Amino acid sequence: MDLGIAGKWALVCGASKGLGYGCAISLAKEGVNLVINARSAGPLEEAARRIAGETGVEVRAVACDITTEAGRNEALAAAPQVDILVNNAGGPPPGDFRKFTRDDWIKAVDANMLTPIELIKATVDPMIERKFGRIVNITSSAVKAPIDILGLSNGARSGLTGFVAGLARKTVVHNVTINNLLPGMFDTDRLRGTNQAAATAAGITLEEAAARRMASIPAGRFGTSWEFGQACAYLCSAQAGYVTGQNFLIDGGNYPGTF
Repeated sequence: MDLGIAGKWALVCGASKGLGYGCAISLAKEGVNLVINARSAGPLEEAARRIAGETGVEVRAVACDITTEAGRNEALAAAPQVDILVNNAGGPPPGDFRKFTRDDWIKAVDANMLTPIELIKATVDPMIERKFGRIVNITSSAVKAPIDILGLSNGARSGLTGFVAGLARKTVVHNVTINNLLPGMFDTDRLRGTNQAAATAAGITLEEAAARRMASIPAGRFGTSWEFGQACAYLCSAQAGYVTGQNFLIDGGNYPGTF
């Protein structure tokens, strides 16, 4: 299927690896030019070379802290225009909420709620003027089914979800959609890190810890960044102009509810 977005420009945050990279390369394979962002220059530039080599699109790498105003300005300035925005930031650390400080909360809200909102604010009106825009926020399955030790993520990402729910109904008349992708357990560095922590705590191997977690998923496996990126590409497509304000849970059937 031709998604009708060849020649567009996308800003994809956190795109040097993992789910952000999956979204970036899926968009590039549809002919979308990219500005990709991450904090570490080396891995980001390698990702840019790989994507450009595989797809032939223009890829501009901007290594910066997207949670700062200076970082956002640098990333936004690298694109001739932003037709597609993919917001993505690593989740805050787990823990007991009793031990979280005010600074912990501010950092979580800044990265996982306020930074996406600032990027939306900077790009949505030009999208409206051009009568095309696609905004996808990578949040978490914890928005749908909160996880007790992820209080910082539960709170910050739910705040972004509530904000999007209101705005998305205002922009869709202009062919500008805003949706959220909620990943469950995907085979990323972050998941491998949590699996290692679980293995160490339980005195078992990493492979055993991973197998236990996979056994809890109806699909019997972890998701891949390719699968996630393809879902993102669809939400950014011309065909998805009637889809807005939605929270797409991608978790291999792990969430047990009907709704």
